[in-house]
Amino acid sequence: MDHASSLIGLFAIIPILFYLGLIVLSVYFIIKIIKFINAKTRLDQERNEKLDELIKVIGKDKEDQNKLL
Repeated sequence: MDHASSLIGLFAIIPILFYLGLIVLSVYFIIKIIKFINAKTRLDQERNEKLDELIKVIGKDKEDQNKLL
């Protein structure tokens, strides 16, 4: 009987471990998504700053060309 009760106890723990594993994987996935979104936001801001600089340079070139004409 002792062996059977320990086997039943083991089967009772398996679903708990399964749900605990799902929770851990979910938290890990959420953390990875947050890190990805933060990195993407930072890279998008850098790209926008570079585009602004490019627009200013192109605008100055057009102004210079108009002054020559």
